[in-house]
Amino acid sequence: MRATRGAARAYILAAAVGALFCVLPALRPGAGTPWVTVGLLAGLYLVCELPGRCPFFGSSVPIRAGSFFPLLLAAAFLLPPAAAALVAIPGSLAGRVETPPATARRVWRAAQLAVTVRAASSVHGLLGGTVTLGAAGSGSDRLPDLPYALLPACAAALVFSLVLIALDGSILVAAERLPVRRAWSGLPARSLGPHLVHGLAGLMMAVLWRGPYGPLSALIVLLPMYISCWVFAQYHREHAAHRATIRALVQAVDIKDTYTRGHSERVGRASVLIARELGMDQSRLEVLRFAGILHDVGKLGVPTRVLRKDGPLTPEERRVIELHPEYGHEIVRGIGFLGEARAAILHHHERLDGSGYPYGLSGREIPEYARVVAVADAFDAMTSTRSYRRGRPVPVALEELKRCAGTQFDPRMVRALVRALDRHGWSAATAVVTADETILRPRREEASGPAVPADGPGEVAPVLRPSADRPR
Repeated sequence: MRATRGAARAYILAAAVGALFCVLPALRPGAGTPWVTVGLLAGLYLVCELPGRCPFFGSSVPIRAGSFFPLLLAAAFLLPPAAAALVAIPGSLAGRVETPPATARRVWRAAQLAVTVRAASSVHGLLGGTVTLGAAGSGSDRLPDLPYALLPACAAALVFSLVLIALDGSILVAAERLPVRRAWSGLPARSLGPHLVHGLAGLMMAVLWRGPYGPLSALIVLLPMYISCWVFAQYHREHAAHRATIRALVQAVDIKDTYTRGHSERVGRASVLIARELGMDQSRLEVLRFAGILHDVGKLGVPTRVLRKDGPLTPEERRVIELHPEYGHEIVRGIGFLGEARAAILHHHERLDGSGYPYGLSGREIPEYARVVAVADAFDAMTSTRSYRRGRPVPVALEELKRCAGTQFDPRMVRALVRALDRHGWSAATAVVTADETILRPRREEASGPAVPADGPGEVAPVLRPSADRPR
């Protein structure tokens, strides 16, 4: 929430009132609430959430939303609905909040989880889930009926997920004023699978809790669950650091050369389209996207006056420009997660016939990633509108790439791009972007003759034949 707007405050208040009605039946005299179980589960959930607020642990504790949902689902399986809703409240009110307003967020989270756990517990009870878990104690007649226990547990986890998704999207509509379609976009796909897994973990915990060894044995589930949460959090923390590194480098290049604003991201997207058509592994796609995004990072080592020069480049300036792949490779040399992307940054201006730079590699000597990025780079250069010329239509740009396939570009990569665009298209909003629309410059002709610039003003262009649609 950017701020707790009036609509958001009203919605949070309504959710809090709804949560109060959810737990009231458990608080009435004579309700028969199993307070020992409620207290143990609520205390356990509170203990799990508290380290995230402790200065001693700092940000190293992987406490995130969803880390202990299996414990809440275990409460939904073990307790009556109103009592299960109570379990979520203490930990939610005391849990970690990373962005303000903290009080509003804690109240919302407590209300949201109370309503969600109440709904999951109600469904579990309606499907006879409590009976399938067996009774507390020992004896063969009290063993859980595990095959039949799966159905109510999975149904409860599904309801848990759907209610949580509905509430998550609705608060975004109220607090952030997001359109309804955007508020829930992607939430079911990201949440249903993990929540079903949480349901199975909660079922395991509930079975152990009801077993002959009692609540103490249920704690066994928490250790592997916490370790998996820690590994998952570490992965996301590392992935976020990777994205932040890429973003910082791209922003630095954008400041120096206005043409690259948007160009780098589009080259990354086009590179991934090509790679998917080639059948590359998913693990390689992300690295290839990084290669496309960072292919021009070496411009940080090129003088700004050369990058933004309006007139033709001198031979000396051309030699300086041709160093930018090597500069880029040096900049990213120590970034280990880029892997093969570093070779693409170094060699994306090599040509299949050996006349490219910086090393004049030819054919299969050029790394595969570099051959992909070279095609994506030239395609976006041709279809992007710039202040001194309009972008070419996609079909014309593809014909130009086909003409240069075998000499400048790898034919496999060109064919893959053609197939990908036939399948997915290339929207005008993505393909035709004015990078420096406020700067009016005369159209330049490079020393080698008319060409479509590959990487913006001052860049050495690929030798592509002029077409009739190109303004002169």
